[in-house]
Amino acid sequence: MQFNFICCLISRVLHNRIIMADKLRAQQQLEQLQTRYVGVGHADTTKHEWVSNVHRDSLASYIGHPAMLEHFSVAFNEPRERVRMQFVDKMIQPCGPPKEKEEI
Repeated sequence: MQFNFICCLISRVLHNRIIMADKLRAQQQLEQLQTRYVGVGHADTTKHEWVSNVHRDSLASYIGHPAMLEHFSVAFNEPRERVRMQFVDKMIQPCGPPKEKEEI
């Protein structure tokens, strides 16, 4: 009876250590991604920054894929180069200026 209790206790301790190691590994991988890629964000990323990064990534993808750029130029009834320049200009502030923080 006592042997089963000890085995169960050891099993739980090992299981908890494995879970903690997995959590630590996941946290380290997330931090590594955050340092490598700006668009991933971090704990202090505001909603405006995150949405701006998503919009910039989308615009960069549209510019980088000629078929998508052609699709947009047909939809907007504009020359492809003009649409490309509009997208490049929009990348500066894709969501407008950030809201000012209120001091408490």
